[in-house]
Amino acid sequence: VCVCVLRTRTMNSTIYEEALAKNIVIVSLGLVINFINGMLVVTFFSNPMFSRDSRYILYIHLVINDMLMICLSVTLYVLTYASQLVNASLCYTLVFLGTTTFMITPLNLAGMAIERFIAICKPLHHTQICTPQRTHIFICLIWVVGAMPSLADIIILLSVQPISLFRSTVLCYTFSLFPTKHHKDRITASQVICMSLVWIILMYTYCRVLFTAGKAISKGSANKARSTILLHGVQLLLCMLSYITPVMDMFVAPFFPVHRTKITFFNYLITNIMPRLLSALIYGVRDQRFLKQMKELFACKIIIVKIVPSKL
Repeated sequence: VCVCVLRTRTMNSTIYEEALAKNIVIVSLGLVINFINGMLVVTFFSNPMFSRDSRYILYIHLVINDMLMICLSVTLYVLTYASQLVNASLCYTLVFLGTTTFMITPLNLAGMAIERFIAICKPLHHTQICTPQRTHIFICLIWVVGAMPSLADIIILLSVQPISLFRSTVLCYTFSLFPTKHHKDRITASQVICMSLVWIILMYTYCRVLFTAGKAISKGSANKARSTILLHGVQLLLCMLSYITPVMDMFVAPFFPVHRTKITFFNYLITNIMPRLLSALIYGVRDQRFLKQMKELFACKIIIVKIVPSKL
């Protein structure tokens, strides 16, 4: 009996240490990524020139959306470890916002590709079409479109469950919150339609920019726009990595049943957390004007911090 109790305590201690380590890694990465993204946001608002350019407005909206998504994702991850059952209202709110921010990423990428297409293929109309006001309206529209699937989930849920559900406690997992076949069909349909539409937009704009680059006398800006749209495709692939998480868990985990939780954690890390860092750096580091402003802004602050203590 004593041996069994000792083994049980050792096992529980190991599980606790593993869970603690995972949460520390996730929270630390979330803080680091949001700190880097926060530097990009500060850089954007430090120069009024960026707020007058639709390209930078869409870019910084993508960064802010990624920051929100990281906060919500990390909160849900820690919450599921901290408490098995969570208040339903809190859980549905977090899942609603998390799903919305996830849907907004590909829609924002499509908008960025369209903006580059207009800049290269319709340069005379770019300043009239891609104004800051219209860009802000577009951002509002993609938030509405991004929220529609989550609203549909809530409506379907209310049609089959009493409203008292929101005063109860639930397992805060998507498959537990929306278990009906209608929800599964809605999720599949919305994801397929959204991703297909975005891929069509990216391929069309890339082909048109490629055609324009072949005819242009000065090919520098056209080639740069073509490379930018290619990066949109790469970023969309990073965004779509989260779709393969269940597939990887289903096919990889059975081969290593002892390490199932570690495999699930690694999949979550690679497909949900890391792309949020790469997507921001792809544009922030690549854009020379934005990078120059960021270097001037933060290099100046670092110099001031070093000089002030030395004087004291």
